[in-house]
Amino acid sequence: MKLKGRVAIVTGASSGIGRGIALELAQEGAKVVVSDITEVPKQGKYHEQDTTTPTVAEIEKLGGEGIFVAADVSAESQVSALVKASIDGFGRLDILVNNAGIYFDTGAVTTSSEDWDRLIGINLKGVFLGVKYALPHLRQSPAGRVINIASVHSFGGGGGPAYASAKAGVLNMTRDTAVEAASDGVTANTICPGYIETAIQDALTPDQVELANKMTPLPRLGLPRDIGRAAVFFASDDAQWVTGTALPVDGGLLAPVMPGY
Repeated sequence: MKLKGRVAIVTGASSGIGRGIALELAQEGAKVVVSDITEVPKQGKYHEQDTTTPTVAEIEKLGGEGIFVAADVSAESQVSALVKASIDGFGRLDILVNNAGIYFDTGAVTTSSEDWDRLIGINLKGVFLGVKYALPHLRQSPAGRVINIASVHSFGGGGGPAYASAKAGVLNMTRDTAVEAASDGVTANTICPGYIETAIQDALTPDQVELANKMTPLPRLGLPRDIGRAAVFFASDDAQWVTGTALPVDGGLLAPVMPGY
């Protein structure tokens, strides 16, 4: 087991990518603090239609140990309480996975200021708050890790001004954290998923889902487990000299000059 004895927080972990990450970390021996707005998993119209069991229950089926802590990552007091609950529950913190996020793709003219603030608050400010309160504890770990979940939209337009901006911001925040925390041996890296089969894709139309499938060179769409395995790498000793990087896990989506051609 690559992560035996280590403790991880994974935000947005009741379903989707966060759930996939939490399960893979647990499979490798980590104790996982599962955090989300609600413990009930989301069910999607395209994907995750049959996801009903709480993530902690699935971790326990694997023989692992986990606890659920409800938190809105855009609320500073709740993030502070999340980190405290993790330390109270397991006595240490080694891995922080900032995954929680929302999505909508309205344009600059049609996006309200309130919706902009809400998305930036969760997708970008939430990452900052996670690092702010977790970093003092990660510095005490012999293997402190920050793993931020961004997107292929970090590298270009598309996805709406709020989403693309937030995910690009996550990339540079990760680099900044990598520089700040390096002297204490803490690493910080970003995973940039392509299309992953989760309930967040409900915002798309069937034609958009089919287009994403066509534009992905490898002959399937991504699964939460694919992101989970990348997170295991960054969390493990295999990546102890890797920091400040951004890893696309996208089935080759960013590789072609003319996607889908």
